Amino acid sequence: MEIEMRFFATFREAVGEKTQTRGFEDEETVGDVLATLEAEYEGLEGQLLEDGGDAIRQQLSVLKNGRDVVHMAGPETPLESGDRLSVFPPVAGG
Repeated sequence: MEIEMRFFATFREAVGEKTQTRGFEDEETVGDVLATLEAEYEGLEGQLLEDGGDAIRQQLSVLKNGRDVVHMAGPETPLESGDRLSVFPPVAGG
């Protein structure tokens, strides 16, 4: 299946591009994709998942087709070909 991934701020810097479309095995989950990204990009290592991959880091926003996966099945949210996964780092402000 093909997934479009979009990266923002420091994650864009770590990946080296704003968007990428790439293939994954059928039945991959959001957690599987995030774990793959952490393994492939040094700047993302330990930045996306916690608790051994069982949870998405608290301050992150990970959207599947514009909807926060926290309100779905979290890292166990299934993906289908054509889905768009957007990954936003923590935002500081004041």
